[in-house]
Amino acid sequence: MISITKPWQEKLILFSFLCSIVFVSCDRDISEAKPVANSKNPEVFIDGFSPGLNYAAFGGSVPTAFDVDTEVTYDRSSASMKFAVPDFNDPRGSYAGGAFFTSVGRDLSSFNCLTFWARATQAANLDVIGFGNDFGASPYVVTVNGLAINTNWQKYIIPIPDPSKLVDEKGMFYYSEGPENGRGYTFWIDEVKFENLGTVTPAEGIIIGGETRQVNAEEGERLNLNPLQARANMPNGTNFSVAASPNYFTFMSSNPEVASVDASGNILVKVAGEAEITAMLGGKDAVGKLTVRSVGQGDRPAEPAPTPTREAANVISMFSNAYTNVPIDTWNTRWEFSTAEEDFTQVQGNDVIRYRNLNFVGIEFSSSQINASEMTHFHLNVWTPDAVSAAKSFKVLLVDFGANGTFGGGDDSSHELSFTVPTVQSKNWFSINVPLTNFTGLTNRRNLAQLVLSGDYPNVWIDNVYFYKTSGGGGGTPTAPTVAAPTPTHPAADVISIFSNAYTNVAGVNLNPFWGQATQVSEVNIAGNNTLRYRNLNYQGIEIGSNIDASGMQFLHIDYWTSTSTALSVFAISPGPVERPFVLTVPTTGWRSIDIPLSQFSPVDLRNVFQFKFEGNGEIYIDNIYFRK
Repeated sequence: MISITKPWQEKLILFSFLCSIVFVSCDRDISEAKPVANSKNPEVFIDGFSPGLNYAAFGGSVPTAFDVDTEVTYDRSSASMKFAVPDFNDPRGSYAGGAFFTSVGRDLSSFNCLTFWARATQAANLDVIGFGNDFGASPYVVTVNGLAINTNWQKYIIPIPDPSKLVDEKGMFYYSEGPENGRGYTFWIDEVKFENLGTVTPAEGIIIGGETRQVNAEEGERLNLNPLQARANMPNGTNFSVAASPNYFTFMSSNPEVASVDASGNILVKVAGEAEITAMLGGKDAVGKLTVRSVGQGDRPAEPAPTPTREAANVISMFSNAYTNVPIDTWNTRWEFSTAEEDFTQVQGNDVIRYRNLNFVGIEFSSSQINASEMTHFHLNVWTPDAVSAAKSFKVLLVDFGANGTFGGGDDSSHELSFTVPTVQSKNWFSINVPLTNFTGLTNRRNLAQLVLSGDYPNVWIDNVYFYKTSGGGGGTPTAPTVAAPTPTHPAADVISIFSNAYTNVAGVNLNPFWGQATQVSEVNIAGNNTLRYRNLNYQGIEIGSNIDASGMQFLHIDYWTSTSTALSVFAISPGPVERPFVLTVPTTGWRSIDIPLSQFSPVDLRNVFQFKFEGNGEIYIDNIYFRK
């Protein structure tokens, strides 16, 4: 049995912002117009926001974690940035995180570092801090992980890998920090600005940790040069390294016909031969070199795995070209002591995953946990070139995080199965097709979060990883409503409807905006009534075409149905964004109708509501979303 500890992970949400564009007529000849140069303002936060600076919280974070403080400041300045990190399991959010960015880019090419002062209520290590995150493409992100702070004000310096790149930069500063030892605390940051310090040396690039490394590979394999770093000498004489975006680097291959490298540092092995992969940063050679020795076509499947024929409605697919796959966080968690290397490749145009040097590999989907309570079987196709024997085995471990959806919460369960010959075959696709009841230690299947593959075969290809149900399903609780939500009876004159067949809905509602969510949204017909269905919910937004003045209303009405959710909240949102959740009772027994007093959403500006958000887990059916008197 393999015991895995999964660290906290951050998630990001892209918020929607309203921008106004003003067109001004002008009698001047257009040939006289000159492009306006970007501002060279180096200030981010000096006693307050610099001109044009915006702030937005990351998804899953406490939205009110950031505030402006006039009491605790550096060197008696007028104000500082205050960040309140929540305790573990805080219902408002699991961490503090967000980004400060501008709508119009700045020219920061004359500076060589970002500086700021910081202190905290206790000694701590900030998970993530840096610049370049602009809630958009963010091409030039720079990150420091585990920055040590304490109770004294100290100045911190983050070097810019190549200042010449930052001629149109919008990402001024960003951070993300979770609880320390399960407890929250407060830290402050002040005097945030870009500087040109003569005591900081120009940064040198580092690829693959500065190593000179050789790797044997096969045609079609994909490699990378991670970690990518930039290192500068600080005023105290020490070297300091940051994680740097690949866009700062120029990558080169000595033999592109053997192994090519793209602008992101991703390497594609093509034919037999040898190639050296190097990089430059700021016109200087980066430290580190990767020599790729390709053996050409290796021992691999000649044909793809058999195409599954089960009906999609009876399948939850993790990886298969035959179905729509649910979100997976990673196919290689790279846990300690794991030697596995993964490669996403194809066999005759069919996507497969190859693992080399496999002792064990973690596959994680904790941010979009799978509810397989209605499924009856687990399926996986495997191919290995390794010789098989009765003494060897291939193992599959399933892990469920329990009703609280958290690793180590006291209600986790797991079970591992071993497979040997004749199930396991060499140089031939074989199927693992096993009833979920065989995983006897898996006491719950509603919050599956990890799959671990291990055993005695270091080279495997896998395909068609999915759960499915036979006729009759898993029995027990129904997973979808069979009757429509109750038909509303409130007079239309007293209603502002967002989604309902009973009323005329406001114009321009976007029921599925892309905010980086994992939720699968569809509109289904239940007994002749249009109903929203959210599968694998983590969060889901609704954008209103025109901002709503709901100040004359008294309630927000919602009908919802779920047999699988263990956590569900609804948010009303006004620009800022300003949002406030209301916790809904789940699971339900049939349709649940609720009228939420609008006072519960304070301090949301009810005169200017422009978004809603649902956050939680499981599969949810929703109907009749409207304000009413």
